[in-house]
Amino acid sequence: MSRHQKRVTVPVSWPIARKTHTWVAKTSPGPHSAGESISLVTVIRDMLKLVDNAREARRVLYEGKVLVDGRVQKDYKLPVGIFDIISVPLLDKQYRMLKDARGMFYLSLLEPGNVRKLARIENKTVLKGKKQQLNLSDGSNKLEEGDYRAGDSLVLSIPEKNIEDRIEFKVGNLAMVVGGKHSGQMGKIKEIITVKSSQPNRVIISGDEEFETIEDYVYMIGKDQPVIKLGAAE
Repeated sequence: MSRHQKRVTVPVSWPIARKTHTWVAKTSPGPHSAGESISLVTVIRDMLKLVDNAREARRVLYEGKVLVDGRVQKDYKLPVGIFDIISVPLLDKQYRMLKDARGMFYLSLLEPGNVRKLARIENKTVLKGKKQQLNLSDGSNKLEEGDYRAGDSLVLSIPEKNIEDRIEFKVGNLAMVVGGKHSGQMGKIKEIITVKSSQPNRVIISGDEEFETIEDYVYMIGKDQPVIKLGAAE
C-alpha cells in the first residue's frame, strides 16, 4: 500500500495547494479517520511552516521536538484531528486544531501554560464486570462510572487525559459545528430531533442565526461560554 496519495484527492479540509506538487503523505491508521484528519508532516510543513520539506519534518519529529496532546510523536503520518493540541516546546508555542467556515482545518494559537482539550463521547461499551468504557473522538478510551452519554464532551487534562469536566449534549448548552455548510458556527442547542431510521439525528442550533445540522457535526463546547479558546487562524 502506498504511503502517499495525490494532492488532488486529499479531503477538502486540508489547507494545502493541490497543484504545486503531485504527492502528499497520507495519514496512517490512528486515532482519527482519514476523512477527518490531516497528516502530522503536513501540519508541520504546510500549516506551521516550521520546515521546508518532508525530510526536515521527519528529522524534527525524530528528535522529539513536536508534541501532540502533550506526548512526543515521531510518526510523520500520524492523523491529527479536531481539537488536538500541537505543541512546539522550543518555540514555546501551542496550537489547537479547529475548522473554519469553509470546513478547512486551521490552527488556533494558545496562551503559554497548561491547556485542556475537548473530546466527544462517540459511544459506550460495557466490558467484563459491567465496567463502562467511553470511546472518545480522539481515539482514546476511558473506564468511568457515571451517567455519561454519547454526544457529551469531556474536558481532558494534557497529557494525562484525566476528566476535568463534562458538557452534556442537551438543549441549552453551547455547541460548535465542525462539518457541513454551517462549519465553524456556534450557538446553543434549541432542539434535538431523534430520527427513527438509518438517517442521522438532527439538531437545531440558535446563534447569530438559527439553523439545522446533523448530530455527527455537533461538538459541545460549553454551557454559556466556550471552555476552550477558539481563536482565528494563525
